[in-house]
Amino acid sequence: MTAQTALLLRGITKRFGSLTANDDISLTVNSGEVLALLGENGAGKSTLVSILFGHYVADAGNIEVFGQPLPPGRPDLALAAGVGMVHQHFTLADNLSVLDNVLVGTESLWRWRSGRKEAQARIVALGERFGLAVDPDARVGDLSVGEKQRVEILKALYRGARILILDEPTSVLTPQEVDALFATLRGFIAEGLAVIFISHKLDEVMAISHRVSVLRQGKLVAERDTVATNPSELAELMVGRKVEMPRLADSSGAPASMPVLQLKQVTVTGGGHGGRASKLEALDLTVHQHEILAVAGVAGNGQQALVSVLTGMHAPDSGTIRLGTASEAAPIAPAQWTARGVGRIPEDRHGEGMIGDAALWENAIVEDLHDPRFARFGLIRAGAGRAWAKTLVERFDVRAASLDVRTRSLSGGNMQKLILGRTLAREPRLIVADQPTWGLDIGAVSYVHSQLLAARTRGAGVLLISEDLEEIFALADRIAVLCAGRLVAVRPARDWTLASIGLAMTGVDPATIPVADAGATA
Repeated sequence: MTAQTALLLRGITKRFGSLTANDDISLTVNSGEVLALLGENGAGKSTLVSILFGHYVADAGNIEVFGQPLPPGRPDLALAAGVGMVHQHFTLADNLSVLDNVLVGTESLWRWRSGRKEAQARIVALGERFGLAVDPDARVGDLSVGEKQRVEILKALYRGARILILDEPTSVLTPQEVDALFATLRGFIAEGLAVIFISHKLDEVMAISHRVSVLRQGKLVAERDTVATNPSELAELMVGRKVEMPRLADSSGAPASMPVLQLKQVTVTGGGHGGRASKLEALDLTVHQHEILAVAGVAGNGQQALVSVLTGMHAPDSGTIRLGTASEAAPIAPAQWTARGVGRIPEDRHGEGMIGDAALWENAIVEDLHDPRFARFGLIRAGAGRAWAKTLVERFDVRAASLDVRTRSLSGGNMQKLILGRTLAREPRLIVADQPTWGLDIGAVSYVHSQLLAARTRGAGVLLISEDLEEIFALADRIAVLCAGRLVAVRPARDWTLASIGLAMTGVDPATIPVADAGATA
């Protein structure tokens, strides 16, 4: 145990029934460094940090924080020891102020007065010290996504965190906000904090980390100094084989092929599904055959309203939607959209894409129960459903113990493969792909990308909604940017840069955003 070692994990093992999620893992994290923790979906990363933070108790092994043993299963003691965690999905109360969110859980119920004035001063001081400036009196619901993340980090620092766990911290940020976050992390390093950085974005891992630890199937398979490795090696270590990321070979800008979707002056107020408010303002958009049109934007800027109207979940308040060159208006019910050749890859594969407690074969046909092959007179034809599911499993490499396994037991990648198979096997003319690789490891991402590109080659039009700009630049023929429900600009992908698209995502007038120089890289 050296003086600079902030965290030491020895022989951590955790089993869930017959599954060994963590298998004899030992790690160290030093003060003043960023350790990147990589691994496929199901590799054991979440289990490991949950044990560290006290949410799970390990079956074997122990943890030391700054040389002192950390009692298992006690999040309060982990916090007291200086361990803080910022989750991928924020845990903030939007109706409360920044100050109230930071103070929650920090004061005894028996304290005769709240130290709000002192707390406010401390929050301001922490913000200035670490580049996390935010108004303590601001209502959290009025903040941008980047500002909310600052509040989450401030919550951890206010509680005295000296070891900070960041779980996919850049997944909802613009490029400019990512730069600001990395500047903050470098400030942490200079102050001697230790950071565990969990991400699937290998370029970001290379940019911010000092060391990388790779988990695969519950085991620690490799440790590297960041300067001595590269994204290709890390990807291969994660999945156990060489990974080739497919990219769009020829992006020719505005295509001359026929439209598969036309939106004219579509307006939606309070559209988003899943309880999330969203809107669109007089949106004009067209998707063509043999095209991937990507929609970029910070979460909550109209993307979910767009998905809702294009899958029959919400009717627009005004405007028209046409499928193909048809003169009639688009259908209303979700089943009618499917029957008209629209395929759906939902953002939330657990809540919207699948019925977790239903069998794999049942989920394989759940969107096709109007088809007489699979249901007649209100009765499901189990034999035909099983045969079709077997075909999808084999064709799309869905790995499962049997066709009867409960779908919630599948890994994220295999669940997404089943959704892709169910959708693409119909050969839809329009595919609405909403965050299709959210939370997937690089091997699963490669597979999803190859399938979307194959659908484009076949002649489908793909509307890709993604908050991953690397994914957008890899796949898109054209890129549209939404901000506050408005279409800021639509350009061929080659005419955008990371800087210009980041500005457009904040609502900057497109006339002031320069077109990328010929040959400039994204």
